[in-house]
Amino acid sequence: MVSTTVTVLGVDPGLTRCGVGVVRGSVGRPLDLLAVGVVRTPADLDVARRLHLLEQSLEARVVEHRPDVVAVERVFSQHNVRTVMGTAQASAVAMLVAARHGVPVHLHTPSEVKAAVTGSGRADKDQVAQMVARVLRLAAPPRPADAADALAIAICHLWRGSASDRLAQAAAAAGVRR
Repeated sequence: MVSTTVTVLGVDPGLTRCGVGVVRGSVGRPLDLLAVGVVRTPADLDVARRLHLLEQSLEARVVEHRPDVVAVERVFSQHNVRTVMGTAQASAVAMLVAARHGVPVHLHTPSEVKAAVTGSGRADKDQVAQMVARVLRLAAPPRPADAADALAIAICHLWRGSASDRLAQAAAAAGVRR
């Protein structure tokens, strides 16, 4: 079986800080870091303007890196409704930008991302950041944590999403319904 190189734009959604990381690679091969950063929006701006700024930044990254897929951390329930709303809105913006460019979107839960990168779905942020640095052969973990988390989401998709996609393709080729 030939391993296909895939470029993944990982998004750790947030309205104040949105982590964005671009990783290229394939299962069983070393991965390459193409870009990493955090999109920040000022808390004193109105939400619509903040979402527009986020959209413009994500749009620029999609145009620049032309990812094969956009992987977004799935929003999970938190006690702070305001935080959940901002995270959900940022997540929707990332999905909208991807759809505009015809790029498939995959969502990954926080525990799925942690398990893929560290081997434990209960790993803390520092463990995730350390493993991201190791996997991408970086001298130090990316900072802030939102940047490392975005890379972890991209890595998770490369390792888990690619395997799931190959299984689905093999099943379809064999005429097996899932």
